[in-house]
Amino acid sequence: MAKTDFKSVDEYIASQPEAAQGTLRRVRDIIRKALPRTDEVISYQIPGYKVDGGAVIYFAGWKEHYSLYPITAKTQAAFKDELAYYKLSKGTVRLPLDERVPAKLIESMAKFRAKEVAEGAQAKAAAPKKPRKVAPKKKR
Repeated sequence: MAKTDFKSVDEYIASQPEAAQGTLRRVRDIIRKALPRTDEVISYQIPGYKVDGGAVIYFAGWKEHYSLYPITAKTQAAFKDELAYYKLSKGTVRLPLDERVPAKLIESMAKFRAKEVAEGAQAKAAAPKKPRKVAPKKKR
């Protein structure tokens, strides 16, 4: 994948091997259905989905798998049984390109992540603001 200045998700998917394009379109459709108020973006040179400005989920195609990011510790715990079959690494789940797309799992994880992001934003908004430190005035 030499091109790294994608302008759209369509352009990203078109740059992938033909064998992967159908799977990536399916993943995209599942996420968009799960998150109807999402903003679709290219971020980190991969497709991403934001709700109310918060990054919810990304996907990327690779030679033999596609990945979903970020799979937080909370997400891993919530979907422990469903994710047991897949390869997990720090913040990532890898799904084989040559197997059926687990639509219900992807949909559920996207919704879970959207809720997780919204809760984080609410907590941040409710947190007391730290007073700004003001440098003392210099004496002349």
